Amino acid sequence: MCLTGVDYFSTLGYQPGIAALAAGAISPIATLVLVALTLIGALPVYRRVASESPNGEGSFAMLERLMSFWQGKIFVLVLLGFAATDFMITMTLSAADATAHMVENPHLEPLLSGHQIIITLILLALLGGVFLRGFKEAISVAVILVAIYLVLNVVVIATGLAEVIANPSLWSNWTTALTQQHGNPLVIVGIALLVFPKLALGLSGFETGIAVMPHIDSGPDDTPEHPIGRIRGARHLLTTAAAIMSVFLITSSLITTLLIPPAEFQPGGSANGRALAYLAHEYLGTTFGSIYDASTIAILWFAGASAMAGLLNLIPRFLPRYGMAPQWARAVRPLVLILTLGAFLITIIFRANVDAQGGAYATGVLVVITSAAIAVTLAARHARQHKLAVGFGVVALIFVYTTIANIIERPEGVRIAAIFIAAIIAVSLASRFARSFELRATSVTFDPTAQLFIRDTARRTIRFVAKEPDRRQRSDYSDKLRQVSRDNDLTDPNDVIFVEVTVTDPSEFAGKLDVRGEVQHGRYRVITFSSSSVPNALAALLLAVRDNTDRLPHIYFEWTEGNPAANLLRFLFFGVGEVAPVTREVIRRAEPDRDRRPHVHAG
Repeated sequence: MCLTGVDYFSTLGYQPGIAALAAGAISPIATLVLVALTLIGALPVYRRVASESPNGEGSFAMLERLMSFWQGKIFVLVLLGFAATDFMITMTLSAADATAHMVENPHLEPLLSGHQIIITLILLALLGGVFLRGFKEAISVAVILVAIYLVLNVVVIATGLAEVIANPSLWSNWTTALTQQHGNPLVIVGIALLVFPKLALGLSGFETGIAVMPHIDSGPDDTPEHPIGRIRGARHLLTTAAAIMSVFLITSSLITTLLIPPAEFQPGGSANGRALAYLAHEYLGTTFGSIYDASTIAILWFAGASAMAGLLNLIPRFLPRYGMAPQWARAVRPLVLILTLGAFLITIIFRANVDAQGGAYATGVLVVITSAAIAVTLAARHARQHKLAVGFGVVALIFVYTTIANIIERPEGVRIAAIFIAAIIAVSLASRFARSFELRATSVTFDPTAQLFIRDTARRTIRFVAKEPDRRQRSDYSDKLRQVSRDNDLTDPNDVIFVEVTVTDPSEFAGKLDVRGEVQHGRYRVITFSSSSVPNALAALLLAVRDNTDRLPHIYFEWTEGNPAANLLRFLFFGVGEVAPVTREVIRRAEPDRDRRPHVHAG
């Protein structure tokens, strides 16, 4: 919870100030709307996501299951682009905000002013260094920082509430200002509903709560398919974090609105982006205020930890499986270095400016939450839970409205997210093309009939004939035998095994090969299996047969008709096309010893 909380709870460092700046005197009511949406909207959505995706893939995996083939992969890549926007900007914005708190501290301002970019880069490097040490170390740091930060906030908020209670005029002045400015209570509620999308940063943290699920202990009766204990733990995590944050959001918004002059929230004001820190200095003295500043700086610096944890969980679970990232992307430390360098680049581009990154952050957060709401709506509908589907559908519509309102208000967020999406898709497709000639089979298994066919032919010469799994009539097999015999001058064309590969989802990258044997029309030996790519599967079959029999098999192809370039594109996107030369190339890359390569014939 603390690893998630360094992101979620750290928004207290700037959320009250954002609320006051956006909503003015209505800030506490707008915050109530935000809390209501958190407790009756986001929290139920993500409790359902935890049940549907207990291994940490989140709503992305739920939506992926609803869409297959390339459109599903591209859709997930787009969502990953928004998630990357959310998580990466969390790292850079939080570090930049920590720097701003350091620079604005009266004791440090003369020393640090003008060095924001360098300080932010140092903070990001330190964050990456913690993860290079290990994940447990990151969790330990998070627990310490969150505990100290929440205790200090309790002190500040309790002091603020005591001040409000001791001065009833503060409350009456606020209520008077509300009625004078807006009159009708319904108007006040309506304005609060309109401005609450600007407070959407207070919703961050739910997706990272799901992303860290693999690190939650499972129960004694858990199975990989049904980790009930892990799901229960994740639900407790989300509920506890949401309850704690809701109390802090409401109370902090109330005391900052009542105790801080409105002018101080404006850009350049002492409470701009640091409302609770302003109260800590004002009512508890410079010493306590500096301690509070140090705690805020520390948790804002480490807020990127939850984002880093989310990326370290999401990227290895999707991109390498799609063939859209190298295998080393499954390793933590290289990925930490890549993400840290990316954060450096973003910081330099935005010159460590918090406001410049705020729109992208809010857009990423809202799109990810909206996708989760849509995913659970579809899941409830698929499960025929009609009342739940309607409830989740209403929540999804609210988040759609919030996202659209945020995009209209801050369109730069979509532009920044579009850069992330374009970069992820471009790099992913380039990686997929570069890895297209890998073997790609995770395992090859043979049923007893297929083993019998291979053992029999291994006494002489193992000869496979590649054939499309079309109508499978007697004439198809006899015509193929006649053609192969003519093209390759076979001495005994009947002593062969036909191989038929059925293409399933060509957008999948790797998978198991379950080879089955059968006899067609009483005389033709046929082995069949399914795969996302014909040539890669055939290469894996030939190498497995070689390893099992210690004999080099032969395979015979018919040359593919048509433009070779067009056929290559068919292979890249649909798993078919230039089968003969691609099969040979996959074998060549998998087996460096020429004398141990199976023989490929094309006629």
